[in-house]
Amino acid sequence: MRNIVEVIPARPTSDGAGVKLKRVFGGRGLERFDPFLMLDEFGSDESADYIAGFPPHPHRGFETITYMLNGKMEHQDHLGNVGLIEDGGVQWMRAGKGVIHSEMPKQTSGLLNGFQLWLNLPAKEKLTPAQYTDFPASHFSTTQVEGASVKALAGEFKLNNQTIIGAISHPVTQPVIADISLVANSQHILNLAAEYNLMLYVFEGVVEFSHPAQNVRVAAGKLARFSAGDSIEFQAAENSRVLLIAGLPLNEPVVQYGPFVMNTQHEINQAIIDYQNGVLTD
Repeated sequence: MRNIVEVIPARPTSDGAGVKLKRVFGGRGLERFDPFLMLDEFGSDESADYIAGFPPHPHRGFETITYMLNGKMEHQDHLGNVGLIEDGGVQWMRAGKGVIHSEMPKQTSGLLNGFQLWLNLPAKEKLTPAQYTDFPASHFSTTQVEGASVKALAGEFKLNNQTIIGAISHPVTQPVIADISLVANSQHILNLAAEYNLMLYVFEGVVEFSHPAQNVRVAAGKLARFSAGDSIEFQAAENSRVLLIAGLPLNEPVVQYGPFVMNTQHEINQAIIDYQNGVLTD
């Protein structure tokens, strides 16, 4: 059985042009989350918290995955891609060698909330051409499991001995991403191969995880990171909702400078020079 290694509370912060959000993880100690680099939860029904959005900015060396729970966000990039993600939709962007893009809310009132996850690329793919794909909510199916409803975005796992397969596959790090709604007092067993790094972020309710010493209660706004193993046992203390994140670690050096994530400081320096010279995306 996997055990909880640490429980991490999301930290209030802001990004872009002042968008208020919660940073679940990111920054130092990224090897703990390999192959992931960052997870942000954004959400507010006050337009002042999000309306300024994320004006044009660069990326190199990784992928961004945006999952919109409520609201509308428009993507534009230097390749001419324009996409609108709405309730339940996903935006998957490979920055690769370089992309300059913007993410701007397309609403002036009401609730806007969702997640953005940064997924690292292996060294051999960090300078591949940028790619962008939109997946509307209709692209994903919802699987009913006893005591739970599962919307699997990517990858494959088992919940209560039922195989769940997401709509998106990724051959390198094989990420597993799923939005799981839990009925109060329901009990569950999640199975995933031991070589995966696995985390669960509780964003609604309270979830209790079985642990050799004592059960660990994780409330909304906290991430549980697990040890190696192939199963997790947990129950919902109340109606709850969790984001499952897992992936195969790259086990490569990570050097990050803001929106650039490479393997060496020399590569970071080159990314900065390329951006300053206007050739980041060439």
